[in-house]
Amino acid sequence: MIDFPPRRKPSRKGSMADVPNDLLEQIKELERLFTIDQAKLKEVTDHFVTELEKGLSVEGGSIPMNPTWVMGYPDGYETGTFLALDMGGTNLRVCEIILPEEKGEFEIIQSKYRMPEELKTGDSEELWEYIADCLQQFIEYHHETEDLQQMDKKLPLGFTFSFPATQHFIDHGILQRWTKGFDISGVEGKDVAPLFEAAITKRKLPIKLGALINDTTGTLIASHYTDDATQIGCIFGTGCNAAYMENCGSVPKIAHYNLPPDMPIAINCEYGAFDNEHNVLPRTPYDVVVDEESPRPGQQSFEKMIAGLYLGELFRLVLIDLHDNKCKIFEVQDIGKLRKAYSLDASFLSFIEEDPFENLSETGELFSKELGIQANKPELELCRRLAELIGTRAARLSACGVAAICKKKDIQSCHVGADGSVFNKYPHFKARGAQALREILDWPKGARDPVDIRAAEDGSGVGAALIAALTIKRVKAGNLVGIRNTEGMI
Repeated sequence: MIDFPPRRKPSRKGSMADVPNDLLEQIKELERLFTIDQAKLKEVTDHFVTELEKGLSVEGGSIPMNPTWVMGYPDGYETGTFLALDMGGTNLRVCEIILPEEKGEFEIIQSKYRMPEELKTGDSEELWEYIADCLQQFIEYHHETEDLQQMDKKLPLGFTFSFPATQHFIDHGILQRWTKGFDISGVEGKDVAPLFEAAITKRKLPIKLGALINDTTGTLIASHYTDDATQIGCIFGTGCNAAYMENCGSVPKIAHYNLPPDMPIAINCEYGAFDNEHNVLPRTPYDVVVDEESPRPGQQSFEKMIAGLYLGELFRLVLIDLHDNKCKIFEVQDIGKLRKAYSLDASFLSFIEEDPFENLSETGELFSKELGIQANKPELELCRRLAELIGTRAARLSACGVAAICKKKDIQSCHVGADGSVFNKYPHFKARGAQALREILDWPKGARDPVDIRAAEDGSGVGAALIAALTIKRVKAGNLVGIRNTEGMI
């Protein structure tokens, strides 16, 4: 999670009148490196379409294109009471969602529980015990007048497990690898569903695991529930991802299930891995360094160019290169703090872009406070332009993934539900992405954008509950494909 400051007034336009020629030359070179024109956007998007299709094939490709076994959208008339469990890197969130008879409506109560740091590298059983304890506290507080042992029906639960997992069924998931600072032995390569179920059974909690989901799939389903024009769900935050509804007949790698070709199935793209082969993305020397010095070189190439985790690092690497090798910015100053890898995040760039003052006084104070650097006005102007270039490139590339799904599915008009700290809080991200979509898809000028990226509903909470509801609806209808354990669902 990128911690952005509160939004401020719209930013001012910078002036380069007092920038010396050597800095102006460097700014021009940075503009050359980081600017992506319409032709390149279209080239990236066309290659993206090819890679999406390759990911659905039996052979596969860099983009995983994981089938989620979510077989269709909600119709808005789902009803009942459901639990949602959202396991992220910092907090554990437990929600109770009530779906009333009114179309597309929901009521939610929720509690957050801090995930203790010691659990992240502790024992597997301790983790699941803690999660079960949080669930028990939540149910006892919100159902205090009921005897948990005597509840006549178990509460169906959707579990948002935001870690890479392989799913052969909607109610199971094999952990591929821990991320977000977790490193608990004995879980990678195992199905997490039985581990979770054993902990809740031990406490005799009236809970039935209905679905294990990814937050991006939840974003798609929750957004469609309240706005049925939504056909794509996206996350633009610390990482990036998208989900959309495909036809089973267009997914060769599940052909052996012999499903009706027109049956829908949600695909979790995991497209941060797009172009790991480095065929088309316009990488700069700084992108190469970010990749080579990352824990997993050669992986998540697309994500490393657009996600919040990496924007500040790109900015930092450019400034160090300018100081050491180019135009000697911040000359005779100690830039020791700036040399620390990942010491800047996307919120640093966001703050710079939102500086409302002509003299960039707030940016100057930021450099002084955070980095101990006293930057002059021309140096601040360069930093401002660099932040704009990196932020704009991220937004424009992010549009390529959305455009690729639209082209692949021949979507002429839809809404896209987007979530994540970069989308919600980074200045101008939405407008820059929308402009790139216009250029890629050649929309006529002056007309309303037919593909509209807008703020999503709560995917990891409401989305998880809805997917549990959809799973139960499928069991009742006898459509059991991709469901492993139907006992207790109806």
